[in-house]
This record gives sequence, structure tokens and C-alpha cells, in this order.
Amino acid sequence: MDKVIQKKRFNKKTTLIIVGAVIFIVLVAYGYSLSLNKTFKAEADKITVSKVQYGDFEDVVLLNASVVPLTSVIVSSSEGGTVAQIFTENGASVVAGTPLLRIANPNALSSYTASETSITEQINQLRKLRLDLEQNQRVMSQDMMDIENSLRTATRKYKIDSTLFSKKVITQQEFNVSSQDYEYFQGRKTLLKQAVRQENQSRVMQLQQIELSISRMNESLQTIRQNIENMTIKAPVSGRLSSYDPVIGKSYSANEMLGKIDVMQGYKLQAGVDEYYINRVKEGQTAQCEFNGKTYSLRVSKVIPEVTAGQFQVEMVFEGKSPDELRRGLSLQVKLTLSDNSKSLLLAQGQFFQSTGGSWVFVVNNGKATKRNVKIGRKNYLYYEVLEGLKKDEEVITSSYDQFNQYDIIEINK
Repeated sequence: MDKVIQKKRFNKKTTLIIVGAVIFIVLVAYGYSLSLNKTFKAEADKITVSKVQYGDFEDVVLLNASVVPLTSVIVSSSEGGTVAQIFTENGASVVAGTPLLRIANPNALSSYTASETSITEQINQLRKLRLDLEQNQRVMSQDMMDIENSLRTATRKYKIDSTLFSKKVITQQEFNVSSQDYEYFQGRKTLLKQAVRQENQSRVMQLQQIELSISRMNESLQTIRQNIENMTIKAPVSGRLSSYDPVIGKSYSANEMLGKIDVMQGYKLQAGVDEYYINRVKEGQTAQCEFNGKTYSLRVSKVIPEVTAGQFQVEMVFEGKSPDELRRGLSLQVKLTLSDNSKSLLLAQGQFFQSTGGSWVFVVNNGKATKRNVKIGRKNYLYYEVLEGLKKDEEVITSSYDQFNQYDIIEINK
């Protein structure tokens, strides 16, 4: 009897354990299903819903451009130093050659002066050497004249003595003296001619080297004097001085920018472009801007690909005459055309892109929004180009997803 009771109690306990396990599994499964379909309740007036459209995609980007001079020339000093004198102010109109300021650099000036003195001494030594060569030439020319004169005298005496000796008027010994003098001066003349020829060849080469050295030293002197003169900074071109703020005692490094001179021959526009477009903006592309109620055409003249703070720079010039009223520093809104218009599905721009990168969106249907993968192409200042995942007239939440980015379903309460 006791054995039967124990068996029934054992079966009841086992049944409870099994029922509990089943309930636990069901709860876990239910919780997991909820985690896979997490729902967020959003108020309709706190989100933005946009309808997918089909139409012309205008492949343009809006830029805030600044008016800058067509040509600006940087003013710098070839020699570093401190500002000793200031002759003009920022914004002044200057002509080429106008003194702007003077840089003081005692060490450089001392070095230039020492170099100038040394080069001048070397030039004087070379000039003295040139005079010595010319004097030596004159001495050898005088020696040649003396030898030739002596040879003429010896030749006449030798001819006379030859006649007298043949007539036995003079002795053999007397004839031998005149013959020896004649041969001696002939030999002297031959040797001197060789020496003069060699001397002339050497002198020509030395004079060429001397003249070349003097020329180079004079160029060095000119450079040194120019460097000293360059300590007074002058306007390289005519125009308006800008970005110029020297202070007495302020130090500048060599070739550091001191200011700019804007050549007043027209204006161009300069703008920063989001790095998103860095592979799509190219020289020659067209743009438009409005100024004083008129529309003006522009052309991209230069693309500077270095990215700073998420932007790169472009320069645009006016096609034709630029507006007369333009002034440096004015801001204009420019519409830059990247390619021709094309028919596409269009989705309004919104902050959702910052959360998803354009890889998925919440699509609204009957008061609920669910996630859907999409493919976004180009963008302009109004729309994204939809390549895949959406159809015309479908509605998409385009406001920020920051509050419900981790949810799968959005219930929209009106």
C-alpha cells in the first residue's frame, strides 16, 4: 500500500516539473519573438513622412560661394627678420614697386656685407692678374722687336762680309764672327716666336677664365645687393593690398606670406564642397548663380582636392562679363550642375540618412512603418535618387531615426 502511494506522489511531481519547463520555454520563445519584432510608438506630429516620387532628378549641388579677385599675388620676404618700418596699410591701392615695409635682419646684413667685401677683393685680384698678363704680352712684344732689329743688323753684316770674304778682303776669322751673330739671332727669333705663341695661347685661356670668373662674381654681387634691397618689401604688382597686418617688431620667416595684392581685373567665386562629391566635381562643369535679380553662368576653373574639415575647394569663373557690383567677400549661392537631368525615383532628403547611411528606411503602411533595405544613388539639395527597394507613391519616414533606430516596427499614433 505504501509503495503505491509513493509511486503516485512521484508521478505528480514529475508532471509539475514538465509543465513548468514547458511554460518557461513558451515564455522564452515569446520574449525572443518580441525582441525580433520590437515596436516603437511614435507620434505622427513628431516625425516626417515623405512620398516617393518619379520625375526629373536634377543632378546639382548648392554651394555657398565667396567672391574673390580673379588674380591675387602673394607678398613675401625672401629673407626672414623683424618688421622695422611700415609704409602702407591694409586695403590701400598700390602700384608695382611701392614700398610696403622694411625687414631688419642684422645677421643676414652682416653676412651679405662680408661676402660683398670678399667678392670685391677677389675681383680686384683677378683684374690685377689680367693687367699682369697684358703687361707680360707687351714685354714679349718688345723683346721680339729687339730680336728682329738685331737680326736685321746681323743679316746685313753677314751679307756684306760674305761678299768681302769671297773677294779675300777680310779674313776667315772676321767672317766667322758675322756668321755666328747671324745664326745666333736667327735662333733667338725662332725660340722667342715659339714662346710668344705658347704665351698667347695660355694668355687667351687665362683671360677667358678671368672674364668668366669676374662675370660670375659680379652676378653674385648683384644678388647680394638685391637681397639687401629686398629687405624693403615692395609691391610686385599693382592692385589692392589685403590680408596685410604687420606690426613693428613682428617676426617673419623667409618666404612667409606678409599679405596679398588683389589684381583688380575681375572676380571669381570660391566655394567649399562636401567630400561626398569629390569624385564627381571636375573642371569645366557649369554652374549658375543669381545676383541683383539676374542669372549668371559660371564654369569650374579649378578643383583643389585636399579635404579639410570634410570639404574640398573649387574655383569658378564667370562665362562672359561678371556683375559690376561684385565686391570681395560677398557670398552667393551657386547651383553647380554635375550631370544632365534624368528620370528617377526621388525621395526627399532628411536626417534619416545620418542613421542608416541610405542602406535601409522605415516604409509606412496603414499606420505602421517597417524596415526595408534600399539602395540610394546620387543626391542633390532636395532629393535622393532611389535605385532599389522602393516604389512610386510609397511613404517613408525621412526624419531622424535616432529615437527608434534599434526597433523593427514603428506604430504611428495620430
